[in-house]
Amino acid sequence: MEIFEIVLTMLVLIGVSNVLNRFIPFVPVPLLQIILGTLVALLPIGIHLPLNSELFLLLFIAPLLYNDGKRTPREELWDLRAPILLLALGLVFVTVFAGGYLIHWLIPSIPLPAAFALAAILSPTDAVAVSALAGRIHLPKGIMRLLEGESLMNDASGLVAFKFAVAATVTGVFSITEATLSFLWIAIGGLICGAVVAFLIVWLRMFIRRLGMEDVTIHMLIQILTPFVIYLVTEELGFSGILAVVAGGIVHAIERDRNESMQAELRMVSQNTWSVILYILNGLVFVILGLQIPGATETIFQSPDYSNLQVLGFIGLISLGLIVLRFIWVYLFWEGSWLLGSGESMGRPKLMSFVLISLSGVRGAVTLAAAFSIPYFLQDGSPFPERDLIIFLAAGVILCSLIIASVVLPLLSKRPEEGADPVAEREQEARISMLQAGIKAIKEATGEENEAAARSVLGSYHRQLIQLQNGRGQEWSDRKRNNAMMKLRLAGLQAERREIQNMLDRGEITGELASKIQEVMNQMEMVMSGRFKMQVLVSLFRIRRLFTKQFLKRKTLDLPPETMEQLKATRLRTSIAALEAVEAQVNEENRRESILVIAQYKDLIKRLQGHSGAMGAIEDEDVFNQHKNELRIKGIQAQRNEVQSMFEQGDISWASANKLRQYINYLEAGILEPGEEE
Repeated sequence: MEIFEIVLTMLVLIGVSNVLNRFIPFVPVPLLQIILGTLVALLPIGIHLPLNSELFLLLFIAPLLYNDGKRTPREELWDLRAPILLLALGLVFVTVFAGGYLIHWLIPSIPLPAAFALAAILSPTDAVAVSALAGRIHLPKGIMRLLEGESLMNDASGLVAFKFAVAATVTGVFSITEATLSFLWIAIGGLICGAVVAFLIVWLRMFIRRLGMEDVTIHMLIQILTPFVIYLVTEELGFSGILAVVAGGIVHAIERDRNESMQAELRMVSQNTWSVILYILNGLVFVILGLQIPGATETIFQSPDYSNLQVLGFIGLISLGLIVLRFIWVYLFWEGSWLLGSGESMGRPKLMSFVLISLSGVRGAVTLAAAFSIPYFLQDGSPFPERDLIIFLAAGVILCSLIIASVVLPLLSKRPEEGADPVAEREQEARISMLQAGIKAIKEATGEENEAAARSVLGSYHRQLIQLQNGRGQEWSDRKRNNAMMKLRLAGLQAERREIQNMLDRGEITGELASKIQEVMNQMEMVMSGRFKMQVLVSLFRIRRLFTKQFLKRKTLDLPPETMEQLKATRLRTSIAALEAVEAQVNEENRRESILVIAQYKDLIKRLQGHSGAMGAIEDEDVFNQHKNELRIKGIQAQRNEVQSMFEQGDISWASANKLRQYINYLEAGILEPGEEE
């Protein structure tokens, strides 16, 4: 029960961190998750979760690196192979050597082999942290690909170097020849083993499909188990499981690209499932890191053998040393690669590029997991020298690298302001991005049954997009204009309500039919009367859609032909009455808005008059509108998500985000209206 409560608490912290990030987007989510984990661990009844390094690498790092291997562009990685290897191998071993001597010089109580061990676990950058920061830091594309490739490869080299440094500390024996050969054996073997196991799993999936087993659940289960199987098999054979899952991810990406015939349902389920898994695993990595920090620092802070300011100074000096060493190495390899003709994909070297890459060396959970795996005793039974201090320094450097990257990198990588009114330009660009996100979401939701509705909705989106790209559509955030459209729509609804009452008074329709139509009109007025009511109604529409999708056609066909004809005639007359009411409201101030609303009613009237059969008319109209509204909901939600994403990444300000959200609210308020939005 206790472990369940711990897991549940960590999941809640992940959700809280993402909610907090909505209000303070300048603080990256990983840092918030570390802070929340630390705070919970410091509570009197806080969580205390012992960190099992091997289990941590298997459960969290293996699937995350496997996914990074799948999604990282292979062609770009291959183009940058020389710089990536120079960072992932060369810089790691230089860091172990130079950093080890620096640590031993700063803290003589840490023996040189133990100092090499600490430098080894500080040498690799963290792929999860780099990915988390990538969304809000506008680094050049070449640099970002370089950092991703480096973080995929350098875990293995760093951990192998750490393994030999710890062994040298424990046994007092070290052989450079043995270490080099062992590293090559472990690294190359890991890559080959990961690729072979991945090919076997791909073959198994294809074999299952040839047997006619297209069950999405079975194939999804195989996908989820793949990184764990690859890691366990490779580690059991004595190779690098980390490099194996990266190779396995690349193999599965190749298989995915070549096998375009994979069923659409499996692709959709796979994408959605992995997005949830990766969201949770990414969050858990940093929450667990936060949970470990109090335990890693408490012993040192309470020890009379160390001055708190002194050990904090050690952390600052080690962090600074790692940045300087990284800067020097990057400068040397970049100049050399350019002269050799292998650095064109990153562009001509500039000082700012060196600084950005140097500050992007973020350390993460792998570093702390390795630190906790340090044994307590040496071969002769004596305690491992300064084990607690090494863990404390590792945790401090991780936090220091995250804070530096989170604070300094966004400032250095800000985009230059151009044009006379950069705010207006960004808002215009943001609205174009919103529309493109909506178009993408609608296309993904389009199928045979809703193709006609999708064409209608996409046509509206494309018209807006063309207007914006041609420099028109500048009044999109005009509250006065939107209020004018709402008043015209309300005038139309009131005219429809009056026409229904007149028809009822004259006995032209039954009370039951009048009540049903008036219920729809009441819903429309609720939509336009307030944001909360509108959200409730849209949610009810979605629920109703789920329940009526399978039974709509049958229910409609069960209605008597006379009722169907009467319903069609009633809707036609109320629409004409609404059109006349809106036309009577036209003046110089609302002429443009009136044209839009009038066009919507004319479109509805044309469709009602264009059907030859009453039953087909009503049925087709109901189905068309339900499909259309469902797609518009998806498009609006995609636009809202895009606004939040742009705000979190710093592309738009808080004020601009609020303007865009207000515009989306007006769109959503008319979601059940006939016709299209401009």
